[in-house]
Amino acid sequence: MDGKPVLAAGDAAAPRQRTTTPAAPYRPGYELVAEQILQLIAELQLQPGDRMPTENELASRLGTSRTVVREAVKILSAIGRVRAQKGRGLYVTDDEGLLGSSRWGGFFLPTDLEHVYQLFEFRRVQETAASRLAATRATPAELRSIEAAATTCREGHVTGRRDLFDRGDDDFHISIATAAHNPFLVAAVREARRLQRQSSTIGLHGTVGGHAAEAVEEHESICRAIREGDPEAAAEAAAVHLDNTLDDYRREIQRRLFG
Repeated sequence: MDGKPVLAAGDAAAPRQRTTTPAAPYRPGYELVAEQILQLIAELQLQPGDRMPTENELASRLGTSRTVVREAVKILSAIGRVRAQKGRGLYVTDDEGLLGSSRWGGFFLPTDLEHVYQLFEFRRVQETAASRLAATRATPAELRSIEAAATTCREGHVTGRRDLFDRGDDDFHISIATAAHNPFLVAAVREARRLQRQSSTIGLHGTVGGHAAEAVEEHESICRAIREGDPEAAAEAAAVHLDNTLDDYRREIQRRLFG
């Protein structure tokens, strides 16, 4: 015996099937650690204003280096979840926003699909209402602002400029809320989109997502309904847009987290 496997009769003629497991998409270590820090804050039930473990303690808990922790903290500081005070340490941000964790009784985790779903559920309610009202209340100037934002978003998609796409997308949704002539809707849209950007920054690494091409067409459908003064069509178009965007988020987060 030379150690080689013995083939049974007929085995030589049968091609050997090779199974391969798709490699998980690469994600920077600091991005993963940023998620883990948010999860740790939730597990420790830290509240806004509470002091967090030090960078060294976080590195030890999470099994990584202080350098990686520091980069993760930079991300969390940029999106308003953590505040670093020189000489004093790290603190959970005292978020006074409309949907801040101290106000809605939870801690939003940008990569928790259930949290993302609940956020989109809330967005669907507020933005269908805003679109319905905008269809009956938008002034000519407000309508031009909505259409200009949709054009900016389309240009960002066509040219591959994520910053332009994101700016147009933000302006589009906020312009519709403004045209509803309800300041509470404007505040709610701004705050919900702020939390959505946290999911995009950490969970999606800032990607536009596979829904961008459809999104610009969906924007046009919403614009058209508002322009024609059809509140129900505007609300329905907004609902379709939010549902499709949620599906894109779900697919992309699952792809990034689970391969």
